[in-house]
Amino acid sequence: MKGYVFHGPGQSAWEEIPDPAIREATDAIVRVDAVTICGTDLHILKGDVPEVRPGTVLGHEAVGEIVEVGGEVRTVRPGDRVLVSCISACGRCRFCREAMYGQCRGGGGWILGHLIDGTQAEYVRVPYADLSVHPLPGAVSSEDAVLLADIFPTSYEVGVLNGGVRPGDTVVVVGAGPVGLAAVATARLFAPSRIVAVDVAASRLEAARKLGAETVADAREAPEELVADLTEGLGADVVIEAVGVPETFELCTRMVRPGGHVANVGVHGKPATLHLEDLWIKNVTITTGLVDTHSTPTLLRMAAAGRLPTGQLITHTFPLDSMQEAYDVFGNAAETGALKVVLGGQRHDSVAVPAQQR
Repeated sequence: MKGYVFHGPGQSAWEEIPDPAIREATDAIVRVDAVTICGTDLHILKGDVPEVRPGTVLGHEAVGEIVEVGGEVRTVRPGDRVLVSCISACGRCRFCREAMYGQCRGGGGWILGHLIDGTQAEYVRVPYADLSVHPLPGAVSSEDAVLLADIFPTSYEVGVLNGGVRPGDTVVVVGAGPVGLAAVATARLFAPSRIVAVDVAASRLEAARKLGAETVADAREAPEELVADLTEGLGADVVIEAVGVPETFELCTRMVRPGGHVANVGVHGKPATLHLEDLWIKNVTITTGLVDTHSTPTLLRMAAAGRLPTGQLITHTFPLDSMQEAYDVFGNAAETGALKVVLGGQRHDSVAVPAQQR
């Protein structure tokens, strides 16, 4: 079979690799039908994630069909169409028992495309299959379902739920990339009075508006002043950081009201200054987190009912063997306008499908 293999910083290739095989009785082998690329994959290719060893197949999001299971797998069987979660869960350790699967200490957590071979291949071995794959309802297409492997549960759990969004809140989402846009979409489920999206790209702000942001703001034009004007000087109830750089985190802390909540979703590679000299007196809550994917079954039900606009985030589709081209498009989003790219699935006959034409 073929897979997309990391060979070191700046080096990767779609190449022939050995077929995966059952190693543990809790494993499943999945034939991959649709995958997507995550910003974390780009960080790996840059050498920012040193735990990823050369020779590792990248990717942690997929939809496919079960072709083989180990002797202890009970919830799925060959022929089942499934979503492969970005998080694997042993189900036995303390954190799994508390549904904190991202912190699994039994050999799970974020391992696919990180510590073991991932999903950007024709087949993938999924450990702990009973808790790490989800049977898919027929109403959800492969292209839409693959976005529920990572970005939707990440934005929903680490942003919206951790942030405690409530009806009537003013919610600010800083960063209108895929995760930020998913945060806009899932924050709407809680009926906030307004959602403000902040970014530097006009195309992404327009996408945020289409997904439900009533107000958009250019990050370079003092968005904290706009938020102050909208809230009579109080600040936002919830601010979701979805970029992962010091400047945006510090911006979020300036926009939150006393007693409000900053929910950090972005993956930070550099230290950010925490201005406790200003924040200590404001009763501000700051949360961080790696997605646990405990919400995936709920999100799947909402997607099947047409309550999640997953398809609106897909801007480009490719055949599975066009992995390098897909990485080039996704990695140059400022020029290509890419939000999420999907490889495989039912729309693979077109290399690039603008969202407004679907």
